[in-house]
Amino acid sequence: MRIESLGPGEIFVFGSNAQGAHAGGAARFAHERFGAVWGQAEGLQGQSYAIDTMSGLDVFEEQAARFVAFARDHPELRFLVTEVGCGIAGYTPEQVAGFFRGAPENVVLPESFVKVLEQD
Repeated sequence: MRIESLGPGEIFVFGSNAQGAHAGGAARFAHERFGAVWGQAEGLQGQSYAIDTMSGLDVFEEQAARFVAFARDHPELRFLVTEVGCGIAGYTPEQVAGFFRGAPENVVLPESFVKVLEQD
């Protein structure tokens, strides 16, 4: 599923880096279309939510856990998760999908992540 536009209350979840330099991939798209803030590496910004996927798997896992908690605290929003970490960061869905295990119903995961989680 390629996300081209968002409805009210929908949030584009993308992979970022520690500098919040949204120069490529989904981060650039988030910056150009959905209000991602240059220099903000994590969290809600406009109609987007950044997770640092470039600072190692430990940081990625911590930030994914904070995202899942944030989504749980904001049931009024619908979070559309890209294949975070599987582009420029170079991880596979098998390496990172588990970081989103237990995400609430208002989180829409990419099909590749769902397949991995269903295998567990």
